[in-house]
Amino acid sequence: MADYRTIRGTARFEYEEKRSRFIARAAFADTEEKALAFLQAVRAENRTARHNVYAYVLQNGRVRYSDDGEPAKTAGTPVLECIRHAGLCDVIVVVTRYFGGILLGTGGLVRAYTAAAAGALAAAEPVEMRQVVDCAVCVPYAQYDAARRLIEQHTVRLDEPEFADAVTLRWRIPAGEEGPLCAQLGELTRGAASVTVGPARYDAF
Repeated sequence: MADYRTIRGTARFEYEEKRSRFIARAAFADTEEKALAFLQAVRAENRTARHNVYAYVLQNGRVRYSDDGEPAKTAGTPVLECIRHAGLCDVIVVVTRYFGGILLGTGGLVRAYTAAAAGALAAAEPVEMRQVVDCAVCVPYAQYDAARRLIEQHTVRLDEPEFADAVTLRWRIPAGEEGPLCAQLGELTRGAASVTVGPARYDAF
């Protein structure tokens, strides 16, 4: 599966148009359950708001959006388009509207929801998600420095070593790139050390 872009944590942005307040919140959500939980939390926090419009796009292809009582295609669709335009997945954006007493018209609503959603996404921290595998190897103290140097020559995220009767090294590496390093470590230890490789999963890298 391909790498993709998402956001880290949450972000918030406020926009005002003719006394209506639009409060946009963007959040990372890699499952539908997380997306809906975030939506429910925003709704609970804004029970007196006229509308809680939302859209989310998941990496697995799941897409949902809602105008939440606004005229069709004036709210949820613009929010969804903002997410798509940003090239993001595993993201939900909820835009809460507190009505200011002045009607905005369909064009005004589209502009306002677009501005709010785009502002929240611009305020968010972008993250590249890659498929990675977690690896580990246990080596004698005499081979620790050489093993560490080998690992650090590759594109990895190396954890702190664990010192016991021997040294355990753990690292994360892009999926598909672990083979050459495993072979090098096997040569270093003359086959005595076996590298364990976990299943591929997505992670910020």
